[in-house]
Amino acid sequence: MTTTLAQLAFQRQLVYRQLAWVNALHLHLRRQPERWQAEVAPLLDPAEATQLQRLANPPAQLLLRQTQALREAEGLFSELQLRTLCEELREMTNLQGGCERIKNTPFPRQYAFSSLVFVWLFIALLPLGLLGEFEKLGHGHYWLTVPFSVLVSWVFITIELVGHISEDPFENRMNDVPMTALCRTIEIDLRQMLGEQQVPAPVQPEHGILY
Repeated sequence: MTTTLAQLAFQRQLVYRQLAWVNALHLHLRRQPERWQAEVAPLLDPAEATQLQRLANPPAQLLLRQTQALREAEGLFSELQLRTLCEELREMTNLQGGCERIKNTPFPRQYAFSSLVFVWLFIALLPLGLLGEFEKLGHGHYWLTVPFSVLVSWVFITIELVGHISEDPFENRMNDVPMTALCRTIEIDLRQMLGEQQVPAPVQPEHGILY
């Protein structure tokens, strides 16, 4: 009975630390350390939460502590279970590294600059190319150059803006990855797996946008 209770308590600690990692990661990627006390600290021991908040990369430190905790859990898990858990933590470390590379790797400025210059050059020359074509439709149709130039220019500017925004999907903008909602869904699932009845409500869209 003692071993079973110890195992349940340890599993609960692992789950809560993993919940802390999920929330800490999305705050780390969005550069929102001011929300640590509200979203991460309640899931950890107060001393551990305070110590981790001072570090440069709290999510990575949480995964490290998970690994250390598993190494100290002698007799609570079988060898296969420990190996599986360690492999999962390694995979999470790799996934976090991938997200951080997306966040921190600068997009080649020469490509971004050249792309922008070429788009505006195309927009500037577009009316000259359309003018002659509309004149072929008959005298006086040259006025169609204006609306069609605006329409085509709008399409290319929009494509350029979409590419620019997609460079970093972790800025908490309307078109970014809805990490807050994803983290809340994970938290609800794990808490219910622990048998908890009081779980937070799912994140609702704000003005039709899910963050």
